[in-house]
Amino acid sequence: MTNPLDAAPIPARLPESAPGPLAPGPLSEPLAYHRMAHISAARHRWWRAVLGTGFVAMGSVLTAVVLYGAAEAVGTAVGYPEARDGTVELGPVSGTAFDLLAIASAIPVVLLAVLWIGRRPAGTVSAVTGGLRWRWLGWCVLVALPALAVTTGAMFLLPADDGPPARWAGWEVFGPALAMLVLLVPLQAAAEEYVFRGWLTQAFGGFLRSPWPALVPQAVLFAAAHGWGTPWGFADLVVFAMVAGWLTVRTGGLEAAIGLHAVNNLLAFGVSAAVVDGLKSDDTAADAPWQIVALDLAGIALYAAAVLWLARRRTPTRTVPAPQAPVPPLPGHFAAYPQGAVADPQRYGKADSTG
Repeated sequence: MTNPLDAAPIPARLPESAPGPLAPGPLSEPLAYHRMAHISAARHRWWRAVLGTGFVAMGSVLTAVVLYGAAEAVGTAVGYPEARDGTVELGPVSGTAFDLLAIASAIPVVLLAVLWIGRRPAGTVSAVTGGLRWRWLGWCVLVALPALAVTTGAMFLLPADDGPPARWAGWEVFGPALAMLVLLVPLQAAAEEYVFRGWLTQAFGGFLRSPWPALVPQAVLFAAAHGWGTPWGFADLVVFAMVAGWLTVRTGGLEAAIGLHAVNNLLAFGVSAAVVDGLKSDDTAADAPWQIVALDLAGIALYAAAVLWLARRRTPTRTVPAPQAPVPPLPGHFAAYPQGAVADPQRYGKADSTG
């Protein structure tokens, strides 16, 4: 079902005889996802993107430090052993849980940056409609599950690396680990999307109409954040981030990127948890060899094609009308809006138009 915000024509000019304080003049084009920093036109300033990026970076680090400090305190109080580096050894399941929580804590930091520094509704970083579209997210997850499960299964057919064979960890280990992963991996994946496809894309996109100059920096930074492994692994992460960013702009929100990222990470962590000491590994996607990268890119391409096919039938809202910035009143009129007024956030409600 087509959203009326997408279908309604926007006049090129106000009627010349229109009464009131708004002088006739051209209206801005509808805003795509990467341009949502302009949803509060009177408050958009270049320095907000710079200050907000610093806030997101520092705030994410500080919240992670607080969480790790709490983990150390709890581990010491409970009596966990000390690791070689002097930290408390929480074990693979508990340690992974705190790692995922530390990354997930970036979500409220991003929302606060949008609200306080961007001076716009926090939900505009989720989607152009002003909030996460849960139904559309559910459809994206359903699409990602078979697409990525096929390519993940194909990875087991690749020749095994030299070394001892992997051993099944047993249900007593795998069961609790899987429950933890199902709960926390979606939050961790969503947090990375809010930082890279969300805040950074909109921060760069506030200066440019084309989305591509906004998508390239976030993709490179996303790959760099995973460490420098093999050239193949780094390229895989860049392509992953570019596709996720393109789907975000193409569908008007983070849902498609979150669905891809959450299912991908859940499958990867699940495979690791199924083998003995799998969660202790420090390897990331940046360390992948070219064979795994080839299969991963095939899964990404399959998912992107399926989402675009689905979007043509579910029609998620891609753009919203740009706000009308108030102008000084014409002679003989009194200003109806205070200087610096912005568009009513209620225009950008959370209604899901995906069916």
